[in-house]
Amino acid sequence: MSDNSQLDPDMYTSVDALQRLQFAAKGFAFNSLQPINSILAGKNISKLRGRGLNFEEMRQYQRGDDIRTMDWKVTMRTGKPHVKVYTEEKERSVFLLVDQRQSMFFGSKKKMKSVIAAEVATLIAWQVIDSTDRIGAIVFNDTDAVTLMPQRSHLQVIKIIGEITKQNQALKTGVTSAEHQVSLEHMFTQALRIAGHDALVILIGDGYGWNDRCGEYVKKLSQHNDFIMCHVTDPLEHKLAELPHMVVSDGNVQVEVSPQEKKLQQEFSDNVKTSIGSFTELANQYRIPLLPFNTVEDADKQLCRALGVDI
Repeated sequence: MSDNSQLDPDMYTSVDALQRLQFAAKGFAFNSLQPINSILAGKNISKLRGRGLNFEEMRQYQRGDDIRTMDWKVTMRTGKPHVKVYTEEKERSVFLLVDQRQSMFFGSKKKMKSVIAAEVATLIAWQVIDSTDRIGAIVFNDTDAVTLMPQRSHLQVIKIIGEITKQNQALKTGVTSAEHQVSLEHMFTQALRIAGHDALVILIGDGYGWNDRCGEYVKKLSQHNDFIMCHVTDPLEHKLAELPHMVVSDGNVQVEVSPQEKKLQQEFSDNVKTSIGSFTELANQYRIPLLPFNTVEDADKQLCRALGVDI
């Protein structure tokens, strides 16, 4: 890992930079009560469940009790109506799935996608701890996915920041990444094992390597948990498919794509459009909130805007 003082803050993040975001993680929340302008308040998305419920006791029915809490087995056995009483959990687990793969090491104007993802994840982590929920994470690159189980402490945020920074500063040009879908699928299998139910799962990445199997993982996760996708893209990515002339590289080999090479240009165009469009398509299909992020604006301002907070 390079000396932090020598790293360009637009290309790489640092522990100090992410720690300072604690003071910017204010005014927004991931609860069921959202501002009217929040993407999470949209009528076309699933509502956040909030914290789960814990069973507290069984007691006889009282006037005004919700009939949906009636326990019919006990009622039949005793001959008197009984209901189950639940209390809201004091804490909820929030899982951050933070993408630090080689595809995230890209930025055409200001910051790298990997840096924006790191900042968004950190802002959310600080807010979660302030709301007394538990924060955990899976930070993944092209070969590894490191899991930090949910805890409610500021030290836990520091641990998450440390892992994000470690993987972020390991990114470099001239490196050929593994198959994107392999790393995504590996991360999702871990998420399914640890998420349980009534958690909030937030994926922060660019979606490269997305396939139908990834969609199935998200479907399973969202059946018992709240799921939010933060899609990080660079403005140039949206234009690449339309460029008449370009040079494409995988880190080792460069290929010049000219207007005369229609087939190659079309294949590249289709790949870019698919990578960018997959998140939107999946979000619409399963009514999952999609928060867009770019590499030009400050991460905290984008997050507040997405959640309907005036800045």
